[in-house]
Amino acid sequence: MTGDDEESLAELFWAVARRLRHQSRRTLEPWEINPGHARALAVLLRHGPLRLSTLAEHLHIAPRSTTEVVDGLEERGLVERRPDPDDRRATLVAPTAEGTRVGTAIRAARDAEADRFFGDLGAADRADLARILRTLRD
Repeated sequence: MTGDDEESLAELFWAVARRLRHQSRRTLEPWEINPGHARALAVLLRHGPLRLSTLAEHLHIAPRSTTEVVDGLEERGLVERRPDPDDRRATLVAPTAEGTRVGTAIRAARDAEADRFFGDLGAADRADLARILRTLRD
């Protein structure tokens, strides 16, 4: 891009990311859950019961932060801690029935919101954007 009044690629990317963050918070409002908790619940639904350390790896956060996230979800009745049958010293975190219900509803709401957000893009543009974002992520 050239010219002083044109936004840089980074500025455009952050503007879109900001819109997505705000949209995500609005989408989560009916469940009174924050994005960090929603991400943890989604990982647990996708991967099944996990040790805290494994959940921390999936979330790319410190184990201590993961404990705080799980504590918050547990207080709301969305997850439970249970003994690891393979290691008596370890604990697994698993979604409760309510956690599964809420997580499934959140996923459906987020999918619908993403369809609206990216709705102006054609199939080829969506595929290109997904490919580009995967490249940048990896």
